[in-house]
Formats: sequence, structure tokens, C-alpha cells
Amino acid sequence: MDKIIGMGNALVDELVRIEDDAVLEQLHLPKGSMQLIDEQEQLLVRERLADKKWVRSVGGCAGNTVMALAHLGASVGFIGKTGEDDASKYFERRLRRLGVELHLLKGTAPSGIAMTLVSPDGERTFGTCLGAAGTLAATELGADQLAGYSYLYIEGYLVQDHALMERAMHLARQQGLQICLDLASYNLVEAERDFFGMLVSKYVDIVFANEQEARALTGGEPLEALEEIGSQCSVAVITLGSKGALVKKGTEVLQVLPCGATKAVDTTGAGDFFAAGFLYALSCGSSLEKCAMAGSILADYVIRRVGTLLTKQKWDEIKLNVEHVLQA
Repeated sequence: MDKIIGMGNALVDELVRIEDDAVLEQLHLPKGSMQLIDEQEQLLVRERLADKKWVRSVGGCAGNTVMALAHLGASVGFIGKTGEDDASKYFERRLRRLGVELHLLKGTAPSGIAMTLVSPDGERTFGTCLGAAGTLAATELGADQLAGYSYLYIEGYLVQDHALMERAMHLARQQGLQICLDLASYNLVEAERDFFGMLVSKYVDIVFANEQEARALTGGEPLEALEEIGSQCSVAVITLGSKGALVKKGTEVLQVLPCGATKAVDTTGAGDFFAAGFLYALSCGSSLEKCAMAGSILADYVIRRVGTLLTKQKWDEIKLNVEHVLQA
């Protein structure tokens, strides 16, 4: 099985369910987006929702994907940066227990926190204080961190540092790794459309995007976006929520329907878990259809609850379902 390393903002998610979207307007957080906030804004969010129950979990796009891959039994690593605090200990402890090979640099700022507000319809909105995660620099990356891996999965949330993303992809390309890019959030893609377009055409082998992100990058609807993205990289994947996912490789185009009709409780991590299932199946040498089906299985499970922490029993069910698909 091929080894996969993820790189992204090392964050701890703090999730809370809100009763209506008026709260988002009051906090100036556009629904479904990821907004960078400072420590003062973070405090305001906590104060506004002080009467709610918060749930803590490993976060960040790449962190979620790596965590899910480890649960499936894949050989995985993670590159990121944290502070020297309780959040860092939590993040590190959770991933080490799963056997993740950690390349965690340490900064002087507090560890990053992603405050995740979950709307009644399951949509999630992020107010992210990057902290130490946002100080990871291109000069801190080296070829040794990628040694022995076959895939680099990198999250688009790192777009605040162009040099960092290019350095990581350049090193990966030099060592023959397949480069996978998750487009992160539609508002980031809108703001950095040209940069993302350059990365896809110059470096990236596999692109993961949801419908909004694909539209932000190309201006087109799903099939049009799939065609455009797929013409610039090896594999393009666009997730469509309750409508499944589209995949394109060369002239092959397929649509895979969702594995269930589950109503979303919380969509946090849905795309990250889909990518994990897809990459796990790919690393096992499975067809694109089976890769997408595996991704759909993981996404279906994670949207049934708040946060991305699933029980051992649930992971045992997931693994059985995924292996059934791969062996069919």
C-alpha cells in the first residue's frame, strides 16, 4: 500500500450547534465559508455562544483526512505547526495514537483553533484563528519530510502563504510524489483564483473540490467545471453532497451516487473524509469508481454526527463496508 502524507494547518476544531443563521450574520461570518479571525474576534464568538455546548476534535482539512486514513489502516504522515500548549498536546496525542508519523514544528504563538458553527441544516461555518499553524514557512520544509511517501495531500487553506504551497509541491514533484490538492473553501478560491489555477496546471495530479469551490475556480456548473479542471490535471473530483460525486480522468467521466440517504447533522469533515476514502482505495490500486464509492461511505458516516470523532464500532463498520466495495 502506498504511503500518504498530509500537509495543512494543524488545528483543533471547537464545534457548536447554532439554532439559526442570524448568529452568523451577527458575527459577520458568511454561511458555509472559512473566515480568518484574530484572538479578539475568537473571544467574541465564545462570549456570544457561551451558553452552548462545545465539542472538541482534531481539525484542519488535511488533519481530518490523515486521521480518517489512519483509521482505515493506511500508512500516513502529517506536516504542520503548533504552539506549546494544551491544544497542541491534544492534536498530537490523537494522531499519534493512530500511528500517524508526525512532522510537527513548534511556534511561539498559541495553537490554531477552528471555531465551527453548525447550522440547523448541517452546513458548517468556520471562524479560524490560525495561531502557530499560520507561521509554517517554506524555509521549514525539506525533502526528508517527504521521503518514503507516494502521495502528498495538501489543503488549499494554506493559500495565505504562496511560497509555502509552491515549495511543498516543488519538493514533492522532485521526489516523484503524486500531488493531491483540496480546494478548501469557495471564498478562498474566489480570492485566489489565479494562484489556484496555476497550481493545478503546473503541479497538481488530483484535485478535490465541492460544487461551490469548483464553480469559484472555473465559473462553470459541475460538469463544465469537471471538464475544465480535468483537462489540467490527471484526476478531477467534484463532490455534490446529496447528489454524489463526479470524477474525471482523461476521457473517462463517471458519477457515483451517495451510499445512503442520510440527512446531514453536520457537514464538517465530509469532503475531508471523502478524500480519505478515495485516496485509501487509490493507494490499494482500486478503480476510480471504487475510489469514489469508498469516499462516499466515509462522508456518509461523518455527516451523521457533530464533529469528526467516530467510535471504534463505527470505524469497524466503515472498514467492513469499504473492504466490501474494494473486493467486489
